[in-house]
Amino acid sequence: MQDLDDILKRIWPKVREDHFFPELPAPEIQDGGDRVGLEIKGKQIALSRTFIEQMSETLPPRLIIEGLLDHAVSHYTYCPWDFYTHLMIYKEARSVLGDRTMARKAADCFMDVVADTHCVRQKRTPLPDIYRNTRKDWLNVAMCALYQKIWGLDLGVDKFEKTVTRLARIPYLDRSRWPESMRRFALVFEELSRQEDHQQEDPGKKDENKDRMDNHSMDQYSPQQIEDGLQRLARESETPMEFKAILEDIEEEIPSSLKKKGKQMGVGKGAGLDGDVRYYMKLAQNYALPIQKRPMERSGSLYPYNHVPWEVGQPFYDIDPFKSFGKLMPGLTKSWQRIEGEMYGHETGTPDCMVIIDSSASMMEPRKVISHAVLGAACAVDAYLRKGASVAVYNFSDADAGDEYILQYSRDKKRIYDGLCRYFGGGTHLHLERIRAFQSKRLPDIFMITDMQITNLENLVQYFNECENRITVVAIGQNLESRTFQQTMAVQYNVKIYRVENQKDIPNIILGKVRDYLNIPGNLL
Repeated sequence: MQDLDDILKRIWPKVREDHFFPELPAPEIQDGGDRVGLEIKGKQIALSRTFIEQMSETLPPRLIIEGLLDHAVSHYTYCPWDFYTHLMIYKEARSVLGDRTMARKAADCFMDVVADTHCVRQKRTPLPDIYRNTRKDWLNVAMCALYQKIWGLDLGVDKFEKTVTRLARIPYLDRSRWPESMRRFALVFEELSRQEDHQQEDPGKKDENKDRMDNHSMDQYSPQQIEDGLQRLARESETPMEFKAILEDIEEEIPSSLKKKGKQMGVGKGAGLDGDVRYYMKLAQNYALPIQKRPMERSGSLYPYNHVPWEVGQPFYDIDPFKSFGKLMPGLTKSWQRIEGEMYGHETGTPDCMVIIDSSASMMEPRKVISHAVLGAACAVDAYLRKGASVAVYNFSDADAGDEYILQYSRDKKRIYDGLCRYFGGGTHLHLERIRAFQSKRLPDIFMITDMQITNLENLVQYFNECENRITVVAIGQNLESRTFQQTMAVQYNVKIYRVENQKDIPNIILGKVRDYLNIPGNLL
């Protein structure tokens, strides 16, 4: 048999040209017993030598390699294209099928149909030959029956005629309808699976990996793509629980630096799970404030900037002999022009921030529904951290009963967001000494979010009256306590109070005040 690596080297330039030169590294052929045809990890395409050699009994290796490459590149350039699209397709399958394994399989098949159909419609490819000669377990038979229907080619299948007629009506190449198309595909896929389970004596022993074209693992994407995809997923998830369910499904496949820890990030009463923390982290980034450039200050030292013609009377030490061709002649000799260097100065206008958040029973539980109080605090945290400040967190419910969480000033996003997501669900009583402990010579800004039904509210009012900090208080709901607090603090120039009934307003209120504090122009929001 001709050397497979040599065939690959000759075929790859043709495939790249056919697909308009995608930015992919040269593929490899790997040894091993895996019956999967190819894998993609970090854009690196790896073809299975075992798969190629076994299929070579019925098809020339050149066609097998070209077909596998067409399949892989079509996935990269068309479907799923990026991590978010992959995640969205899986999410829709999961919403219909419920079962994680079944949803993954249905999503993989749907993406195969889209990528392969796009490739067959646009290019001359040996993909139909590969499918025609693939060993026929029930899934491969069903897929080939569908391809036979929508491609108009004979792939040697005479089963599933009625079922694939329904599948063939799905507009696979219409990107705008992929979510709807995935749901329709999943419903029929579930029927096919149930039919096959009834026909199998022991369905649990089926070879699910038998001669499959590829594995659609989510570790093929870059960390930045994954972070961007999770940010969009958070924005489009209706509840934190929905986001967390998807995150838990994919945690084994994404890079270890982005994985869920597998345990609570904090210990103790009220601790939130990492999935909830990541949800609010990603959701807050959708409100992200643009950051102004830091002002520059002169460093006092000079450095070469550009060349100018040397003239008689100018110092010799600025002459650049390499650009002067060894000549000392006015107009020909080049001299360095020096300018004063610049360096980043210290930004004195960005204080640290103290976030005080109420997690009593009257507040939304952030793990079950979207807590706009937590989201508002998260938006403030994100903005301060972007400006280089540190953030402290005091999360309280019934502090006398131990329902409080304290985080000293930190720039560790996960620890900060974990503190915001703690939920105690008890009474409402705080310890002022905790707040006093956060004070420093450089007065921090204070953001407080509460429904104001605090048992020691009078003590808090007295303390705020003594503070010189910039204080923003978001009072949720209309009640006697919030009205009293607003009337009492009205004369304080450094205290701004917002009474809100619609919690959805909280993020925008917080961001508006942060904008003023950090000197960010309103037209940049």
